[in-house]
Amino acid sequence: MNIALLGYGKMGKTIEQIAIKRGHNIVLTVDKDDKDYDITKADVAIDFSIPTVAFNNISTCLNKQVPVISGTTGWLDNYDKAVALCKEKNGAFIYASNYSLGVNIFFELNKTLAKMMSTLKQYNVSMEEIHHTQKLDEPSGTAISLANDIISQHTGYDNWKLDESGETIIPIVAKRIEDVPGTHTINYESEVDTISIEHIAHTRQGFALGAVIAAEWIAGKTGVFTMNDVLNIG
Repeated sequence: MNIALLGYGKMGKTIEQIAIKRGHNIVLTVDKDDKDYDITKADVAIDFSIPTVAFNNISTCLNKQVPVISGTTGWLDNYDKAVALCKEKNGAFIYASNYSLGVNIFFELNKTLAKMMSTLKQYNVSMEEIHHTQKLDEPSGTAISLANDIISQHTGYDNWKLDESGETIIPIVAKRIEDVPGTHTINYESEVDTISIEHIAHTRQGFALGAVIAAEWIAGKTGVFTMNDVLNIG
């Protein structure tokens, strides 16, 4: 398979290594300042760019009938536009805030726990995420996904806020520490005890492998998909 990498930072380079090991060809790498490139030489594009260019990258792929996998966070104000464009062009598109198999299992565990805790009003939920200092957005897209999943299952919460708490607000603390790939912790705390679930990424390999697997999976398909579709979970 011929793959285009839209975004050639640390994640892009890790994806490149894994894709080559799995027998694929990297036919195009696009950095943030690259404007003119021929996306049609690729069978699929993987976007791990930056928030300000992600939607343009995705639109370029969909307009040229190239399936696109996006793991860039911080651009989701335009997500509905990307979905509409994908449907208009009969294209193929996957967005995930996190492509790690472990994190996607964690997403499902989080939803299950939130539903269980919904009737136990003595427990207050809070979240913490830690990432490397190069991460541009906070809270992380993964933390936002986790918070929104709690809200969908737990009747006691209707919003999340960064560094802000309230009766129906899930407070999220975001920390930036050198060389931390990603840690997400969810706490349910009462006066007598605390229940915590946590996912700790040790390397970027899990994120990169999941993105390549998604690119392999989407070949020949049309539609808007999630990692639940790719992994057949949830």
